[in-house]
Amino acid sequence: MSELRAVEIRKPGEIAEAAAAQAVPFSIEAEQQLLGALLTNNEVYDHVSRIIQAGHFYDPVHRRIYEICAERIARNALASPVTIKAFMEHDAGLKELGGPAYLARLAGAAISSHAARDYAQMIREFALRRELIGLGQDIAARASTVTVSDSAEEQIKEAEQILYKLGEQGVAERGFQSFLAAVTGALNAANAAFSRGGGLSGISTGLVDLDGKMGGLNRSDLIILAGRPSMGKTSLATNIAFNVAKVHRLGEFPDGSHGTVAGGVVGFFSLEMSAEQLAARILSEAAEVPSEAIRRGDMTEDEFRRFVKAAHDLQNCPLYIDDTPALPINQLAARARKLKRTMGLDLLIVDYLQLLRAASAKDSRVNEVSEITQGLKAIAKELDIPVVALSQLSRQVEAREDKRPQLSDLRESGSIEQDADIVMFVFREEYYREREKPADHDLDKMANWQQIMESCHGKAEVIIGKQRHGPIGTVELSFEGRFTRFGNLEKHRSWDRPE
Repeated sequence: MSELRAVEIRKPGEIAEAAAAQAVPFSIEAEQQLLGALLTNNEVYDHVSRIIQAGHFYDPVHRRIYEICAERIARNALASPVTIKAFMEHDAGLKELGGPAYLARLAGAAISSHAARDYAQMIREFALRRELIGLGQDIAARASTVTVSDSAEEQIKEAEQILYKLGEQGVAERGFQSFLAAVTGALNAANAAFSRGGGLSGISTGLVDLDGKMGGLNRSDLIILAGRPSMGKTSLATNIAFNVAKVHRLGEFPDGSHGTVAGGVVGFFSLEMSAEQLAARILSEAAEVPSEAIRRGDMTEDEFRRFVKAAHDLQNCPLYIDDTPALPINQLAARARKLKRTMGLDLLIVDYLQLLRAASAKDSRVNEVSEITQGLKAIAKELDIPVVALSQLSRQVEAREDKRPQLSDLRESGSIEQDADIVMFVFREEYYREREKPADHDLDKMANWQQIMESCHGKAEVIIGKQRHGPIGTVELSFEGRFTRFGNLEKHRSWDRPE
């Protein structure tokens, strides 16, 4: 063991203060070992820089040593006891510890650079715990002072934001991986698809033709679902969420590991509708009771029984709804991580993208949306799940004769289109045709209108405008407006494989 101890770096008069400070967690020995490893091998910095920052060090002298090392290494310059000495020659704290000789002792007492990452994790852990202790003390002090302008609800909200900000410091580091590891992952995905009969590589949406075009919802994909108001974006998203959650099943994989083998746990961020409204839509589909009848309470006895039964059957469905409005993207990420850690998470849906906020103020809306879409893609990769984000379209769709949307109709389309793996649009011709109804006395136009309405009644299109790993094209679905439900059209599917 190193001879350097925590007490040795302080003046005799500070020993009592150091003993009192033991109430907060820290490890001077871990800080000394990490700095010693860094001073003897600068490559250690590449392994620990994503884990800790200078502010995580408890001892202020150690903090300054790490800052100088980090700055020199970032410039491809050597950080050693000799080179660091020049920058700390007049540092009062270092003089109290013995001056430049202390830097040499740090380097000489370092045991192994291989343990540096573990020491960095420990230093960061203790730093977070100290921040939590400080936060708790601040909350207690502020709560004990009663003022008219500082309500308890406001204090809770601010404390929650600080806690989420603390949680943000734990972003996972991936780094480089060998091609063998990447090939193994691709092989496992292909094996999973093959074992399901060759149909899907991802989670089934419950919509057969859409699955056939996309291969299901695949891990780490950001999927943008866009459309004009009243096209059914939220309805399609809730349908997919319900279809995934209701068939969720845990089991064992061929390699012996356990996890989700069917369906999935779904997280739904509803920034526009309340959780109750969203639940009512899902129950409308499940119970086959018109959504407007549920809102008005105008249900027959049989409909009410079906509604209650559906609510009972679905009460344990792994679908979790967060209806907090105007969430910043970093808070959304923190909440998604927490859900994954506590309940599991296989699919995340955000309704809708334009109602999210950037983590900090931006000089333009385009930059703000760019941060949001990059954040959503980062969540998909970090949590290894598909993320479906709904998006509004610009009004220029309405000005065209053919109102089928295209990529250029996306608001702030540059960042959304660039970051997304899949962009798909919901389009219902019936919605527009209903508004073209001619006058009753114009019999020829009325007959033609009725014929057009009959051809598009109860149908919807999902137009895949971009797909990074597959074909683009159009998928036809059925749509029952009374139950806000999308479904499969009965027809021959060319992608079906023969028995």
